[in-house]
Amino acid sequence: MGNAESTPDNCIDKYACDVNDMKDGEMREVVMDEEGKKKVLLVRSDGEYYAMGPKCTHFGAPLVKGSLRNGHVRCPWHGACFNVKTGDIEDYPGLDCVPSYTVSIQDGNKVYIRADKEVLQSHKRVKPMTCPANVDGEPHYLVIGGGPASVTCVETLRQKSFMGKITIATMESHVPYDRTKLSKAMDIDPEKIYLRPPKFYDDIKVDIQTKKEAVSLDTESQHVAFSDGDRIKYDKLLIATGGRPRTLPNIPGWTDLKNIFVLRTPEDAKAIAEIAAGKNVVVCGASFIGMEVASYLVGKASKVQVCEFFSVPFERVLGKEVGMFLQRMHENKGVEFYMNASMVELQGDQGAVQRAVLKDGRILEADLVVAGVGVIPNTEFVKDCGFSLTKHGFINTDAHLRVMKSDSQEVLPNVYAAGDIATWPAFFRSDEAVNVQHWQMAHYLGKIAGTNMVVDNENLKKVRSIPFFWTVQYGKSLRYTGYGVGFDDIVMVGSVDEGKFAAYYTKGEDVIAVATLMMDPLAADIAQRMLDGEILKKKDIVQS
Repeated sequence: MGNAESTPDNCIDKYACDVNDMKDGEMREVVMDEEGKKKVLLVRSDGEYYAMGPKCTHFGAPLVKGSLRNGHVRCPWHGACFNVKTGDIEDYPGLDCVPSYTVSIQDGNKVYIRADKEVLQSHKRVKPMTCPANVDGEPHYLVIGGGPASVTCVETLRQKSFMGKITIATMESHVPYDRTKLSKAMDIDPEKIYLRPPKFYDDIKVDIQTKKEAVSLDTESQHVAFSDGDRIKYDKLLIATGGRPRTLPNIPGWTDLKNIFVLRTPEDAKAIAEIAAGKNVVVCGASFIGMEVASYLVGKASKVQVCEFFSVPFERVLGKEVGMFLQRMHENKGVEFYMNASMVELQGDQGAVQRAVLKDGRILEADLVVAGVGVIPNTEFVKDCGFSLTKHGFINTDAHLRVMKSDSQEVLPNVYAAGDIATWPAFFRSDEAVNVQHWQMAHYLGKIAGTNMVVDNENLKKVRSIPFFWTVQYGKSLRYTGYGVGFDDIVMVGSVDEGKFAAYYTKGEDVIAVATLMMDPLAADIAQRMLDGEILKKKDIVQS
């Protein structure tokens, strides 16, 4: 505070407002240059002013349109959360922090922002990481899996000054990439969706080994064996192998005919997009992946048809009313639906699929079939390791993501699990064990696992995050936050018919999840309220 000081040559000082111009909880963008291109987000939180980067580091959403609560700004699009004091990312998706700028009060009531000109050039800030010159002879931390949990884990290790050797061993042919884009932009080149470029891992001394499939684990000798015959010893291990798409081998024709796909890799996506052009496509399963594939292919394929066991898309997750709205949106674009209609046979000519036979006898023309019928956890290699597993093969962990033993409530030493394969006690369900297969949650669990691999027992971090996911279809983004499993009622606000609504999923009198369309930043705001421990009640939202 005090009178204005001279501004260093490498900085810009900008008058933003008077002290009393902004209310507590208010945000505004401040233009820092004469061209109007460089902006800073000014925030007033708990009576103090803070300045930070204006865009989310995930997809560049304007944070000024997000939610500000208790010193945190949440992205209105996908729920990433940033600390207003430091700019650090605290929940995901995305990997980078936003810049943080100096705020001063001058002449008694003038709010000024000082920004380094170079820092202003980007809305992203990479958190400092240790880059050891030599990792030989140091402890070896092995990460199995190439998804976002693996990336946030190894970055957290280096952020926390871990100097040892780090290896990521992945079945994929690529370094970790943004899998969520595969069903939204199916012909994209893999390199364009890498979470980090290969050089990034080289710089922080992370060895990524591709095409490495784990086949067995010995927790006594602390070795992992791979299908190529390699054995890797570890000092600590993170298992983040994710899932693989469920297939339908019991359906006649599934294993014998060509042009039948699941969507898992960039190669799958590109092949589907190429073959589908001008052809008849059948999508088996009205899942989020299935519906996003249909959204992408309609207009490119000759015909897109969706068959589904349930009566309405997304019925179990979103309920009939929201599911029917999304179905009508697809139908208006030309997608044909066959509900309550399981696929029972695939028929073909000259070795390629030509027809899909439904349970009720109807036959759909099918030059290409894409199945989106769920995933199976890639955990077969640990089934004889003394792990506590669910009946579906997910790995049970404690609240610190340490793997639980199968025969006791103790944890296995030096072994952690994160991402889609992990089941953990959720604070928002009174420590009920949950498995949440969301892109955001995989990022977050990797961070927690990486933290707990380097801190002592007194400083272990518990999983404390609210699930957040989204789906984009025909340019419209449906956002969902919370954990709606077991909901017994849905309270609708707004108009589903008009495509602007919030669906509150309740259990008893408590709101346990919400889905929104064209109601930003409501989902982000509710996510933060839930994270802060607020229990939302049905009676409070009926007329809101």
